[in-house]
Amino acid sequence: MVFILSNRSAKIIGLIAGVMFLLLCISASIRFGITKTDWKMIMESYSNFNGSNEHIIIRNLRVPRALIAAAVGASLAIAGVLMQSLTKNPLAAPDILGINAGACFFVVFSASFFSISALSEYTWIAFFGGTVAAVAVYFVGSIGRDGLTPAKIVLAGAAITALFSSFTQAILVLSEKELDEILFWLTGSVEGRGLDMLMAVLPYMAIGWITAFLLGKSLNLLVMGEDVAKGLGQKTTLVKLLTGIVVILLAGSSVAVAGPISFVGIIIPHISRFFAGMDHRWRIPYSGLLGAILLLLADIGARFVLIPKEVPVGIMTAMIGTPFFVYIARRRFSRA
Repeated sequence: MVFILSNRSAKIIGLIAGVMFLLLCISASIRFGITKTDWKMIMESYSNFNGSNEHIIIRNLRVPRALIAAAVGASLAIAGVLMQSLTKNPLAAPDILGINAGACFFVVFSASFFSISALSEYTWIAFFGGTVAAVAVYFVGSIGRDGLTPAKIVLAGAAITALFSSFTQAILVLSEKELDEILFWLTGSVEGRGLDMLMAVLPYMAIGWITAFLLGKSLNLLVMGEDVAKGLGQKTTLVKLLTGIVVILLAGSSVAVAGPISFVGIIIPHISRFFAGMDHRWRIPYSGLLGAILLLLADIGARFVLIPKEVPVGIMTAMIGTPFFVYIARRRFSRA
């Protein structure tokens, strides 16, 4: 594969261009929607707020929505890079740790048995559920003589995901009321989320972003093979554990705010590799930028598919990601 950005200077320029395009996408997310606004109105909503419907929409809906989409997209993409490196599986994503399934089950369970329906309450319940599921995967995957291996993580993740998904479906079948109340959350969306929900999990996201970047050099050694990494003095068990914790922080925070959004963690790592190569010190920041851009563009597109209604962004990412997933899978198995 020929990489577009083959030297350090080109990659730095690429990052700068990516940041500028990201800011453009955030601006477009604030500007465009069913309610017509213009740039002057956006500026006045902060400099000369008059309480109009347009100003309220800009400040309370569109700005938080754009920032949440960017943060969630970046987090899911970085978590996807880490998962694919950890499992050496190009089709791996944060879902493989059961985070989505665990979060969904705990939210559905809480809505069914404790009558919880506020999105702000879903945030912490989903974060807790995703963490419980991921810890269960790591515990199950660590059983045995070989300890934690990529294959055992995949198998344990599939088992825990199936378990929580079955429990979730059982509750939804037995209670139509809960199905109506949380179906929109289950499809994945950044609509209607307040800035307070992002601020609640932003510290965890920030810790995950920084730690992931610091793990870049260690991941470069790990993907060369565990024996090689150990021979070079790396503590592979510690690297795997830290990588797993970062995935839990990033994916758990994302699911807590926006619900289960699929395919971002699968698509972006391959695109970032095309731009930045295999060096994780570059792939991780590129993935963060590209993930944020992808989710912002998907959310903008979701507003105009079924005007005046909006399609949940989780459905848009699935529409974009499914053909890409099939392409990667076909190419993977054709080489086998």
